Amino acid sequence: MMRLFDFCVNIWYNCDVMLCISQKSSEDSCKAFTCKKNKLQAKKFAAVPFSRRVVFVPHCMRNIAVCAAVEKNSCYVCVECGGCKISEISKLVKELNYQALYVVKGGRAIQRIIKEQVPKAVVGIACFFEGAQAFKMLWGKNVAVQFVALTKDGCVTTNTDLIEVTKVLKYNTTKSPQIVR
Repeated sequence: MMRLFDFCVNIWYNCDVMLCISQKSSEDSCKAFTCKKNKLQAKKFAAVPFSRRVVFVPHCMRNIAVCAAVEKNSCYVCVECGGCKISEISKLVKELNYQALYVVKGGRAIQRIIKEQVPKAVVGIACFFEGAQAFKMLWGKNVAVQFVALTKDGCVTTNTDLIEVTKVLKYNTTKSPQIVR
């Protein structure tokens, strides 16, 4: 039986999500939502060892003119060709000994990977709307989430801030995470 507190939190969370999603055209509402969720999950995320974290990067960040990534199932495998920022993110993920990096084509791939890999934490790079969707998808599961927004969104040749991505990837319990977004 669900405790009253859990019930209230569940209603509060779902109202937050619905507000963001119902105002699909309002990036500000999704931005506020994702920033709030990042702050709420920062300590839990920081406590998870790098080896139990996965990173999801949208395929739209690839520079398709030069990308040498290999398509595998519903993802691309970055070969670190240097054609886009995913290459730099991939190198850092390997250096930090993360569980994995996935260059995903969509949300269903994320659901499948979470089910198969069972990470304890996730770093997601996406537009604000997709970030809010990911928080909703992972809420109630035992997965800490941190979101990094795209600095240029759209569906082709998107971009992100590598300094912000690096900060989030390096969050750990020995340093207090400072999330300023």
